[in-house]
Amino acid sequence: MSEVVTSIRRVTDIVSEISAASSEQSQEVVQVNEAVTHMDQATQQNATLVEEMAAAAASLNGQARDLVSTVSAFKLDSGSARIALASDASASHMRLA
Repeated sequence: MSEVVTSIRRVTDIVSEISAASSEQSQEVVQVNEAVTHMDQATQQNATLVEEMAAAAASLNGQARDLVSTVSAFKLDSGSARIALASDASASHMRLA
């Protein structure tokens, strides 16, 4: 009879260990699920930002084309262009300093 009681205790211990391991795994699965949810949200935010950046880039491209078209109406001789570039460069240098 004592062998039966000992066997039952061993089985009870094993079942308790299995239950504890199952509970621990369940908690870890919940943590993994939360991490995946956060990654999904970050991915969606990144996709939204990419779309916004693409739209901004397209807008800037159009504005740049418009600016080139507008500025193309102005003509400078090569001497004036060098003076204007040198003046712009020195003004930029002063702002940086």
